[in-house]
Amino acid sequence: MRLLTDIRPLRESADFRRLWIGSTVSQLGQQMTAVTVSIQVYALTHSTFAVGLVGLCSLVPLIVFGLYGGAMADAIDRRTLALASSTGLWLLSMVLVVQSQLNWNQVWVLYAVVACQSACFAVNNPARSAIIPRLIRPALLPAANTLSQAAFNLGFTAGPLLGAAVIAWHGFAAAYLIDVLTFTAALYALFRLPSVPPTGDVRRAGLRSVLEGFTFLRAAPALLATFLADILAMVFAQPRALFPAVAGAFFGGGVRTVGLLQAAPAIGALVGVLFSGWVSRVRRQGVAIVVAITVYAAAVGLFGLSRTIWLGVALLALSGAADMVSSAYRNTILQSAAPDAMRGRLQGVFIVVVAGGPRLGDFVAGTTASLTTPTIALLGGAAVCIAGLMLLLARNRPFRVYDSKTRALS
Repeated sequence: MRLLTDIRPLRESADFRRLWIGSTVSQLGQQMTAVTVSIQVYALTHSTFAVGLVGLCSLVPLIVFGLYGGAMADAIDRRTLALASSTGLWLLSMVLVVQSQLNWNQVWVLYAVVACQSACFAVNNPARSAIIPRLIRPALLPAANTLSQAAFNLGFTAGPLLGAAVIAWHGFAAAYLIDVLTFTAALYALFRLPSVPPTGDVRRAGLRSVLEGFTFLRAAPALLATFLADILAMVFAQPRALFPAVAGAFFGGGVRTVGLLQAAPAIGALVGVLFSGWVSRVRRQGVAIVVAITVYAAAVGLFGLSRTIWLGVALLALSGAADMVSSAYRNTILQSAAPDAMRGRLQGVFIVVVAGGPRLGDFVAGTTASLTTPTIALLGGAAVCIAGLMLLLARNRPFRVYDSKTRALS
């Protein structure tokens, strides 16, 4: 019985192996840059509001270009699109190096670069994700998506820590330069890929093709349910906005405790990946998503009752492991059941949901906690999420009976 990480996608496909290694290395550099930009903005302005604007600068381009980038991925060669957008990201990292080295000290430059990076990422990610099903056989998609989640969580965990260490060692420019170097690995991996032209009924990218993606999604209830399940989890059971408050109120800690709470879900996800060898054997993937998100929400709700730091961290780690499983299956259903001609557009919608859901969740959790208490916000949000999941499972039969062997969406 396979228990440890299923690495067959890396063994069987040299192209997927290159893409994964390039993504893993570049993700580390991107997360270093994300924390470095925030630190530099604060150093220039001494304003937490100015730091908060960094997120706003990235959100709007991510939504707009996520949808249009997905349409482009269904209209032109995906390797070419991913290579062009990755080159844009690489050049923008070079701009960050130059502005830091020349001491421009203009916060608007950082905002502009972040917005442009977000736009390039929103085009790049749907193209790269839509490439993966063309590189490996369908049976290995759950394992491939689990490995992709590992790359993301490794960068999310180690990138900020490494970025802070590099800044302390040699300043902002050194941290940005490492991002430039790591992104070279991603460029090389994409350059080595074969051409990946869209198949089926190819449409010109534009508003009409974007709307066609939404029309297809509405007619595929099993696939639509994966998006709705993620929205339930991220909007109602996303605890990160409450970490600064609960670090002191629950555990009597400070900034270091906040950092530990923020890192715990990613650490849990990485541990979950180590013991993810079973994911490829699950056929009822819709039910598996509901079970995983239920575990995620229950862990978040119990976190609201915890008053010892080790228990709180353990529960958040459990939520991260469950979220990793849910994400792997949601990506798998999208990549394997959707037709290739629609994958780019649906990946674009996926990016918007993944990016917008947590930000809306921060607002919901923060507002609820301010009107009540953090404990009520965490428990109430978890309860709403689980109730919504049960209703979704009961009302959506295609999602409830979805089988990875038949891959029927309606």
